[in-house]
Parts: sequence; structure tokens; C-alpha cells
Amino acid sequence: SKHASVIGMASFMPARRARGPNEPGGMPFGILADCVQSNRVYPEDPGRHTLEVIAAGAVVYDQIYLGSYMSGGIGFTQYATATYADNILEDFVYYGIDYIKDKYGDFNSVKPSVDEIQKISTDIGIYCLETYENYPTVMESHFGGSQRAACISAASGCTTAMATAQPRQVSTHG
Repeated sequence: SKHASVIGMASFMPARRARGPNEPGGMPFGILADCVQSNRVYPEDPGRHTLEVIAAGAVVYDQIYLGSYMSGGIGFTQYATATYADNILEDFVYYGIDYIKDKYGDFNSVKPSVDEIQKISTDIGIYCLETYENYPTVMESHFGGSQRAACISAASGCTTAMATAQPRQVSTHG
């Protein structure tokens, strides 16, 4: 499109990955999160904002960038739809929100530590795995192990970030 050629979309990619000056591959995820405005419209629903950022990321990174960069296998368009084409990840994220409120009281109430992050991630991961195990159609919807792993990781990471207010992993050094 003529407009895409005017906009510098991202930072530079490594030479072996770069294809053109406006490729979205180097766009930091935090900038994408700022572009999604659902937290402004629905400030009381952080789950919705989280899910919309994940969906936008799936479209930009998986379908546009990786989908045209790589080919073969199940296809990145099928892979990316696991994050936004059904309510499975939504259930996982909202379970995580309820988990935080029930166990810790509210968001940003957990001091980040490796032990806490591991506990939260494990508990959310177990819920996700049990859901796949108990409902075969859910597992069938996310037919690849990598799709299930991506959704479990997204739910665990989002829950940990909401509980600790730390979107990045905590260092084990201090």
C-alpha cells in the first residue's frame, strides 16, 4: 500500500532476518501494546486489553511478518489464529485474573521473586493443561502442541505480569 511506504514501522532487524525498511518484525511488543486502546475504553477490564494486544501481536508478527517470511508446516496463519479465533485463551486469561484476586487480593500485590513467578505460572499452566485434557474439543481446536504451548505460555505470562506488575522475568541474581 502506498501509505505503508511512508511510515517507518519498526527498528532494524538483524541482517539475516531483515527484508525491507517497513517490516514489522522489529516493532517492540510494548509499542504494540500502547497502540491497542482497549484499556482506555474499558479501564476496568485488563483481561480484554491483554487479549487484544495478544491478538494484534498475532496478526502483526505471526500472520504478516512470519507468515510471509516463513512457509511450510501448518502455516503461521493457522498457528496465530489459536490466540484469537476462539475463547480458549480468553478463558485462561480470565481464570488467571480470578486466581490473582482470590489468592493475592488484587493486581500488583505480589513481590516479584522466582518462587512466586514459578508458583503462579505452574498453577495457571496446570489449569490450562487440565482444560485441554478434560475437554477434547478444546485440544482439537488447538491441534498442534506448539499452539497449546503458546496459549499456556501467554496465560501464565499475563497472569504473572498482572500479579507482580513486572512484564519481564525476574533475575535470579539478587
